[in-house]
Amino acid sequence: MIALIDYDAGNIRSVYKALESIGGDIKIVNTAEEIAEADAVILPGVGNFGDGMTKIRKFNLEQPILDAIKSGKPFLGICLGMQLLLDESEEAPGVKGLGVFKGKVVHFPEVGVKVPHMGWNDITIKSAHPCLEGICDEDYFYFVHSYFVQPESDDVTLATCDYINEFSAVIGKDNVFATQYHPEKSQDKGLKILKNFVELASK
Repeated sequence: MIALIDYDAGNIRSVYKALESIGGDIKIVNTAEEIAEADAVILPGVGNFGDGMTKIRKFNLEQPILDAIKSGKPFLGICLGMQLLLDESEEAPGVKGLGVFKGKVVHFPEVGVKVPHMGWNDITIKSAHPCLEGICDEDYFYFVHSYFVQPESDDVTLATCDYINEFSAVIGKDNVFATQYHPEKSQDKGLKILKNFVELASK
């Protein structure tokens, strides 16, 4: 069973429907017990970094999320769910993130180019990962974001995207995989990412 965490931060239904369409055994959850029982965990989300962390703590989900990651279960972060895995964000000064990856979340530079970065853009693969199987350089995915992750270590960046500047579009280490783009809105290539994750969860 794959636990899809509902912490009142948007896009739950679209992620659920995408996973359901590829045969995933998905359960929307919001308790520590349900997360602990799952074989894999997904942290989705859209919106503000500070609001997201506030809601995670409101529902007492911070430690269960960290425990799930520590246990070695496959873990997927999507959009805001990716950003929350870092230490902090310029969007919410003073708010501590989950700290799974060392680094911060920063705003795109103000250089006269439209922000947020919204729409389709291609990625460049930097490192292989089971969730990226079948994905190639210049495959397109759907992005909606004004901030991007800036990890301390380049080693955790699995794929990049170029918009205003090059940024980490996919990060991962060990059992954790996270995307800035929305796989559930990225048609066939996005569904391929989700299918790869479902297959990891079933091993």
